[in-house]
Amino acid sequence: MQWFNVGKIVNTHGIRGEVRVISRTDFPEERYAVGNKLALFLPNEKKPLPLTVASHRRHKNFDLLTFEGHTNINDVEKYRDGILKVSEEQLGDLEEGEFYYHEIIGCTVYTDTGVDLGKVTEILETGSNDVWTVTPEKGKPHYIPYIADVVKVVDIEEKKIIIEPLEGLLS
Repeated sequence: MQWFNVGKIVNTHGIRGEVRVISRTDFPEERYAVGNKLALFLPNEKKPLPLTVASHRRHKNFDLLTFEGHTNINDVEKYRDGILKVSEEQLGDLEEGEFYYHEIIGCTVYTDTGVDLGKVTEILETGSNDVWTVTPEKGKPHYIPYIADVVKVVDIEEKKIIIEPLEGLLS
């Protein structure tokens, strides 16, 4: 089974079993909904620990969660540095033109003239649109904005992306 990160527990919050999470999901309201199942992967454990969300709220830049059956700080202190994940089956369908990060990272990017620019190695969230870091075999990375004027074809099955570079984009 394949697992996908949704957040990292960085600390506890208060004494009532709340944990502070740095979120790594675009869907926090869905992933942290009351009753949702998450898997906790701890650094020195082989098997994930299943957890059910009991409460969720935002505080500053963090998501604060409690889990069913974990009502005080002593129950959750050991979860610090754990990674919260969802299984492949829990991924929902996205609208056309939307992709999960794991689908884009690793794709090879080509220009519309067939020049191989490298593979997508990172996705940067800039606010208005994502920017893909495309790293060639040799040389400096390119930063490709995920906008309709530039990205023309995304073929997840073939792990291939075709772009039409704007003037100066690749220099």
